[in-house]
Amino acid sequence: MSQADKLRKLLADPGVLVLPGCFDAMSARLIERAGYPGAFMGGFAVSASRIAMPDTGLISYSEMVDQGRNICAAVDFPVIGDGDTGYGNAVNVQRTVQGYAQAGFACVMIEDQVAPKKCGHTQGKQIVGRDEAFGRVQAAVDARNGGSGILIMARTDANATDGMDEAIQRCQAFADIGADITFLEAPRDEDEMKRYCDDVEGPKMANMVEQGDTPFLEPKKLADIGYKIIIYPISLMLAGLRAMEESLKSMQGGKHPDALAEFSHLRDVVGFPDYYDKEKKYAAD
Repeated sequence: MSQADKLRKLLADPGVLVLPGCFDAMSARLIERAGYPGAFMGGFAVSASRIAMPDTGLISYSEMVDQGRNICAAVDFPVIGDGDTGYGNAVNVQRTVQGYAQAGFACVMIEDQVAPKKCGHTQGKQIVGRDEAFGRVQAAVDARNGGSGILIMARTDANATDGMDEAIQRCQAFADIGADITFLEAPRDEDEMKRYCDDVEGPKMANMVEQGDTPFLEPKKLADIGYKIIIYPISLMLAGLRAMEESLKSMQGGKHPDALAEFSHLRDVVGFPDYYDKEKKYAAD
């Protein structure tokens, strides 16, 4: 079964999908080992980890798909990949969809912001007109139907610029075009979240960003509202950031950091035991 088909099955099964955010192969591996059904590779976290720059369209398609290829190769579960605006016109969107499928992603997210885009929970966002937004999603759906098989998530940031009426109309249109999942970014309160879930058909995703613009709710509450997928795109990065800064501060003060993982555990996570087994299997006489 392909990763895309695994994600389709998860969407059809009862219950909500909780997907932590990954940003490299190691973080994806840890998510898999923890027992989650999949992961979400977001542009914010990849831009931060790979080039230490803000999620404002500075990272390129080639950098994102390369990071995704390493992530998807390190795990055996569905990964949703952030395809931003598709990196150009509708033809570029199709290349992005095909490239993400070839990299091993189960789903690619395409959004309606003006390029260069910005993180959904920061200021200064702008969106393209309806025709261009719908054209992007149609191009993505056509690429999926043309053989890639990857799922399409269609995102709108219209709530920040034009309000909920426009955002919901766009999501409804995305679903009608054939998007597998819709994503209305940054609803401001529970009423907006419920309205979106009530008014738009199909699976919907909630984006839980710590200190973001959207209410940070528990999974059960989000499921009751009507969401199928819940992502935590920067939680692992925030945890790692705090731990690394505290460790650096300890070493700077002449002390060694507390609460470190064992070296043997790190060797296990990255696959030394499996490597040694293969080394013995193929050793020359």
